[in-house]
Amino acid sequence: MKIVVACGGTGGHAFPGLAVAEELSARGHDVTVWDSGRDIESSVMKRWKGKTFSTGARQLSARNVLSIVRSILRCRKEMKREKPDALLAMGSYSSLPPVLAARSCGVRIYLHEANTVPGKAVEFLSRFATAVAISFAMTAKYLRGVKTVCTGLPVRADIASGERFQFVPKDAFVVFVTGGSQGAHAVNMLMGDALVMLKKDLDARRAAGTRPVKQLYVIHQTGARDEGEIMAAYAAVGLPSRVHAFENEMANAFATADVVVARAGASTCFELAACGKPALLIPLPTALRDHQHYNAEAFVAKGGADEGLQSKLTARAVCRYLMDKHDHPERLDRMAARMRELSTPDAASKVADLVESGTGG
Repeated sequence: MKIVVACGGTGGHAFPGLAVAEELSARGHDVTVWDSGRDIESSVMKRWKGKTFSTGARQLSARNVLSIVRSILRCRKEMKREKPDALLAMGSYSSLPPVLAARSCGVRIYLHEANTVPGKAVEFLSRFATAVAISFAMTAKYLRGVKTVCTGLPVRADIASGERFQFVPKDAFVVFVTGGSQGAHAVNMLMGDALVMLKKDLDARRAAGTRPVKQLYVIHQTGARDEGEIMAAYAAVGLPSRVHAFENEMANAFATADVVVARAGASTCFELAACGKPALLIPLPTALRDHQHYNAEAFVAKGGADEGLQSKLTARAVCRYLMDKHDHPERLDRMAARMRELSTPDAASKVADLVESGTGG
């Protein structure tokens, strides 16, 4: 089969799409990955060795109408030239032009929704789809009248096979902070303050000699905006750290971490599950339909994560939270076990099965 996988916009949509593209390609299909061509996608797309096409898709807004129309026409022209048997679109605004082009060309359409609450793109485009693959069973209630198949969320095949960074002391307490591929300014500022505070509290405890103390080590993916500031803050107090705008060794970062502090995008949540990593999830408060809160809620309910609301969290509260985890590793062990139970290692295979089926599953 000739198959187009349309993914992009953010790493959270690109990584799952690439995971399915790799699975389909391994099965012998002729796969082309379509992205929107944004700079933020370039570091993610490097992992794909097959054919690509940039759609020029833009976020849905009145000022982007002409760009969106041009993208639809561009996709339609490529669709007619390529003549694929099926299109798999992974959601977000980047799905709109490919799906509308496929619809006009009579190409079979499949969608994947990553989050608990469907985005506007999937909600609108689902009427044209043979079936919609969903990550959470609860999502089906938002897509009434549409064929849904619960597959889980595909994650990078190598994400759970990382190795501990050799330069991090074996007995260190390691906190990994990530706001996603673009970073999260509010999380960066909160965690920068909290981790500096935690370093000082641990130093004071060590000096008093009252309780056992592990060395604190921080891995922090900041995004380009905050990299320098966070790096300087940790250096000022002598906090050992690995700070990068974009972490190119995510599998190793997860493998090294004792606890992760992150946004609650679906891709991040399922990567945490695949790696069995306990987490403090801080949902993006402006996320459409508050879907990150509902993502976090699903993982909190199973005992694999805790949730903190950005509007209510303080650096001192986060410091206390992390100190508790430092002092009680058995609690982290229990959370890690619950996280692993939420893993969906065969999700990419299930989505590939659906596309191969030629039906709604």
